[in-house]
Amino acid sequence: MALPVEEWRLCAARRWAALEPALRERLAAASLHDTLRLGCGLLRPEVEAAALRRLCRRARAGKEPAAARFYREEGNRLFGRRHYGAAARLYSQAASHELPGSPEVSVCFANRSAALFHLGHFEACLEDIARAESHGYPDRLLPKVLLRKAECLLRLGRLQDAADALSVAENKIATDEIVTNPTRQTLLKKLSQLKIKIHEKESCPEPVREACGDIQRKSEILEENNSISGASSSLSLNFDAERGRHLVASQDILPGQSLLKEEAFVSVLCPGESFLLQDSSETAWDTRVTNADLYCHRCLRQLLASVPCRGCSYAKYCSQNCADVAWEQYHRTECSLGALLLTLGVFCHIALRTVLLAGFEEVSRLVEWSHGGEKDLYNPQARCKHLGEAPDARAGTRVIPGCNDNGQYQSSYQAVFNLLPHAEKHSPEHKFLCTLSVVAICRQLQEAGLEGVVLNRESSEKCSKPKTCDKTSGELSPELKTMAEAMLRHVLQLQCNAQAITVMQESGSGDGAVVNKKPVRLATAFFPVLSLLNHSCCPNSSVSFTGTAATVRASQPIPSGQEIFHCYGPHQCRMRVAERQQLLGQYFFECRCQACLDELESDVKSVVSMRNSFCCPGCRASMQVGEDMLCCSNEACAISVSRESLSHRLQDLQQQIKKALELLRGRKADQAIKMLLKCQMDAGNFLSPEHLLMGEMEDHLAQVYATLGKWQEAARHLERSIQIVEAHHGPSSVEMGHELFKLAQILFNGFAVSEALSTIQRAEEILSVHCGPQSTQIQELQEMKTCLLELPRSILQRT
Repeated sequence: MALPVEEWRLCAARRWAALEPALRERLAAASLHDTLRLGCGLLRPEVEAAALRRLCRRARAGKEPAAARFYREEGNRLFGRRHYGAAARLYSQAASHELPGSPEVSVCFANRSAALFHLGHFEACLEDIARAESHGYPDRLLPKVLLRKAECLLRLGRLQDAADALSVAENKIATDEIVTNPTRQTLLKKLSQLKIKIHEKESCPEPVREACGDIQRKSEILEENNSISGASSSLSLNFDAERGRHLVASQDILPGQSLLKEEAFVSVLCPGESFLLQDSSETAWDTRVTNADLYCHRCLRQLLASVPCRGCSYAKYCSQNCADVAWEQYHRTECSLGALLLTLGVFCHIALRTVLLAGFEEVSRLVEWSHGGEKDLYNPQARCKHLGEAPDARAGTRVIPGCNDNGQYQSSYQAVFNLLPHAEKHSPEHKFLCTLSVVAICRQLQEAGLEGVVLNRESSEKCSKPKTCDKTSGELSPELKTMAEAMLRHVLQLQCNAQAITVMQESGSGDGAVVNKKPVRLATAFFPVLSLLNHSCCPNSSVSFTGTAATVRASQPIPSGQEIFHCYGPHQCRMRVAERQQLLGQYFFECRCQACLDELESDVKSVVSMRNSFCCPGCRASMQVGEDMLCCSNEACAISVSRESLSHRLQDLQQQIKKALELLRGRKADQAIKMLLKCQMDAGNFLSPEHLLMGEMEDHLAQVYATLGKWQEAARHLERSIQIVEAHHGPSSVEMGHELFKLAQILFNGFAVSEALSTIQRAEEILSVHCGPQSTQIQELQEMKTCLLELPRSILQRT
């Protein structure tokens, strides 16, 4: 959710409509500085601020013991049913709602350690046991946890540490009078079993297996550019009034070549919908799994055993180090504002975090500098001249906007600040909404006594608990107005410069032999160097993410002198030119890429239109497009059908497919197959054979047959899906790579060795270009290949 919740947007719209026409005109034409100055007095405490407080009460961001009890009990229930992964996540949610240092939170960690042990995550289990001990885990329960610790160490081959842990556990059992006789007998039996296992391991040590994680790994060597941080030396930075800043190939570039690696200047995890309840009277706790439960809120690594924030229930981290760094850099300020930031959306959250990371001194310097020429910022040529004279530029030099005094473009706050906010192109109503939202955040900071922290005047030790501020008039201090102005700039910049960080996430239950993954938006970020790439509906580069780092690779040969293009979302393979142009309107430019020009200047229908078209219900020839009626292209047939009836038929088909997938999730595979085959037959009567929905149904059928272990049937359906994907996206597209990855899994599980090896090779070649040789999918493909090649020669010859 990038923008504020709908109720706040409506509240701001009512306030805008109630303003005097003259004031609306002034706000519409005002600079960012004047917009903020005028807007500070328009957030009324008794109306808008009160409404915002009511909305914030719906957000679940604070510590709530009742929630902790609920999640812990739900975790215990699922643990009893051996659903260990789900139980571990629920114990994490329980821990996030408990007060730090309490015995209750120690129980959450101990329970989670048990779930992690059953999942085979022994290192993470040991970390949770240590957390439970450090948080005062009850003595009467400690022997069982100590035995689990010893067994973890045994499984990890740390025999001496396991023996030492057993010795501690034995002493605890012998001296602890709290342990009842039946419990003592159970513990002693377990203790004896572990001693025997340790003795056996010491007598017959297992041979050391060579690590296979580096099989055929290719190193990505990036010769860094002297002028652009993180960029390859094969690129150069250019600037002109029409295209702005852009990157151009300074030499011939091959597919798969790494062009840019950049850490996000700032990123914010996208929250799940469960954090904002639709009805304030709703009391049931939500057990849905969201990004907030799966990924570290700072580095975006996948979570196994999260470390909760000390002050809120929302922020979770992969380690205590990540938690400490986040607290020091920004979360000490954000922690008490959790409900407000969830209500106002990710864009406002990013704006606040950006200024916190930059620091008041740097923010103030650039805001003051921008006032010197803000009147020219709406004139591209004047802006080019103004921004070319950067605040650090030496006298007599001209640098590209965002570059430092040495002419280098770095991933810095100065580069972020120089991204275009397009203030003159946003609607006045939208600017007003952003202004009220930013003012609301800064007022909350002031009222919570956090102004000193924001302005870097207090250490983290002094602000572990927010203070109450004496200043309640609502008037922002000059320093907070400066921070608010920068935040307003950043919120407006994000519409054109925000970058979605995506990950390949498992869809479905994730417990099958074939893992189906799809790209999911994980976070939103500022990447100042990545923002240099202009859009094309047929780009020549691919972007992949590892944590908070983005890597750009060439997806096709790029000759010297050609601009590097990135797709902002609308791709020629996925939608028609009219749809693309409409979506690109949010970026305030009209796309004139070659794909758009070819489609606009040609009378021939786009490839997307032809492949995703309807066919005649009578003879199955293609239907000719009309306004309300579609006519068969076969003159001998001449059937005509209303567009509306075919659209309704398509919607009904999609609903039936959805029901079939629900049957699959409910482990009713036979019923799912029956329904999907019927859908396939119906679709063949009115959809083009290459329609993407036809491919999706083949993909779903492959998934169902795979769950039944019918590998040949699964492969047959997936191969048909791959043919349709190739027709739409091309033989070397990343979409083809993902489909071939699934086919490789099916062939591997079906023991079709030669077909699996050739499919693995094809998938590797494509995914290496788009995702790099270190990607998770490439590593999984290489592990499959190694396993197949290690089979006896006699088996390989038969397959």
